[in-house]
Amino acid sequence: MSIVDTVTKAMVPIHREGWPFIAISLVATLVVGWFVDPLFWIGLFITGWICYFFRDPKRVTPVGDGLVISPADGVVSHVGLVRPPQELEIGSEPLMRVSIFMNVFNCHVNRAPVGGKIERVAYRAGKFLNAELDKASEDNERNGLVIDTGEVRIGVVQIAGLVARRIVCFVREGETITGGDRFGLIRFGSRLDVYFPAGTQPKVALGQTMIAGETILADLAQPQAPAQPLTRVS
Repeated sequence: MSIVDTVTKAMVPIHREGWPFIAISLVATLVVGWFVDPLFWIGLFITGWICYFFRDPKRVTPVGDGLVISPADGVVSHVGLVRPPQELEIGSEPLMRVSIFMNVFNCHVNRAPVGGKIERVAYRAGKFLNAELDKASEDNERNGLVIDTGEVRIGVVQIAGLVARRIVCFVREGETITGGDRFGLIRFGSRLDVYFPAGTQPKVALGQTMIAGETILADLAQPQAPAQPLTRVS
């Protein structure tokens, strides 16, 4: 394998949503840097960070009946029973929810937690509170999907954060999606909530790091354990 092939395969693709921002930053860097040399290097650093933010790496998604996969990179910030947003129309009874907080350094491409038919897409305007706060699920701008697997319905909600000001969704109602497929992204720092049937026992714990399209959140095909898995920090 040549050095060129090695470097090419090591490079992470950039999502198309990022190209306009990269182009604007690069042009601004060249223009400002022409007049003030130190600003050129600052602008070049910012352009590089934008490229990094919009990275879209390939992921190896587990395949199996009942598997629910993490829709986002980040850290589990909440686990527990919560009433789902009304606009999802999946009932008013508390459901099991796992929240994943994404900081500005995480990959922000969102992936489908399960495969199935997109039954509902619901956008709601709102505030831009810190996405780590529990009340962000109710108060912040958000976009929700309901995916019908044929056996259960899974809700996944994109929530804008303190810095994020734009939620992007690539899919529409009636489309069919496969677990791990890209369905949207959020700019720049945000959160994803996943709603399961009430009796679901998540296989993740608070503070655990998630990898979108790879980490298993729950296995609906297995008997549910009575408690969350024990964890330790090492």
